[in-house]
Amino acid sequence: MSLDKIMNEAISPWMKGDGPDSDIVLSSRIRLARNFKQYQFSTMQNEEEAKQIHELFKKKFINKAVGPFGEFGLLKMNELTPLQRRVLVEKHLISPNLAGTEYGACLLSESEHISVMLNEEDHIRIQCLFSGLQLSEALQSANQIDNWIEKEVEYAFDESLGYITSCPTNVGTGLRASVMIHLPGLVLTKRISRIIQVIQKLGLVVRGIYGEGSEALGNIFQVSNQMTLGKSEEDIIADLKSVIQQIIQQEKMARELIVQNSSIELEDKVYRSYGILANSRLIQSAEAANCLSDVRLGIDLGYIKGISRNILTELMVLTQPGILQQYAGGPLGPEERDYRRATLIRERLRIEKN
Repeated sequence: MSLDKIMNEAISPWMKGDGPDSDIVLSSRIRLARNFKQYQFSTMQNEEEAKQIHELFKKKFINKAVGPFGEFGLLKMNELTPLQRRVLVEKHLISPNLAGTEYGACLLSESEHISVMLNEEDHIRIQCLFSGLQLSEALQSANQIDNWIEKEVEYAFDESLGYITSCPTNVGTGLRASVMIHLPGLVLTKRISRIIQVIQKLGLVVRGIYGEGSEALGNIFQVSNQMTLGKSEEDIIADLKSVIQQIIQQEKMARELIVQNSSIELEDKVYRSYGILANSRLIQSAEAANCLSDVRLGIDLGYIKGISRNILTELMVLTQPGILQQYAGGPLGPEERDYRRATLIRERLRIEKN
């Protein structure tokens, strides 16, 4: 696994696929929280214990291959620049919390489908990413990695409670299942607040694209389970999938309603956003995300022809601050970032049109 490849190829292999319901569901993620019986929780451990976990993974798992994911490599946070860590966050390969830790690390598969975060809130957090609505497939892959690791270490496990985790809400299966979903129709019809309230009453959580504390840029929301105690992995997945399928139907109905009642206004909004993306010389990340959301909606509804939906997904990643600066070869000031973002979008749309 090459660090240069990870940094210079902004689009992870898993992002390139078209999974089920990919017009609305961008990705599915499974995360398993685990702790080792012989060590204190990460929040209480000292430097020596953190290094022991690094060495364990270096000895047992580096340059080993499992399933279709390729070989694994180890990235230590204290050996990466702040910009490199930010790129990993923007590619959804690590959490913002791990990026800020001194003794954190990430065991990353060559395909970038699998990342195992070390010494974050728990000793390990196994993460598996798939495009579209593929929660069951992601869980199967995460369990495969979980079993692989458990052959070499003893987990902290209680027969009554299940897996012991740092955060009480993760005790039990240790499973956090989440879906990244694009909901411009519900936002435009002002139904999103009511939908979020219903989701929360069902015991689910709605966050922004980088998880807890982040905002929903570009009408993209992350919906995940909250409690794991007393429920099986299969039940958690089934419950979340059922809710997501209902949200998909609500989003489709909202889009149909807009087309029926405000077709010309929606078409105008889509083409104005396309005009901004195709002609701007400076554009901030929030404005770019909102315009890309409008154009993606326009593609899904057939207003805009000749542009792939995947290009919009690609641009949503490429235009983030960290990845822009990585491509530039170093830190950029805000105006320089806005200039490079606008240039990148214009050129990519021009190439796609031709």
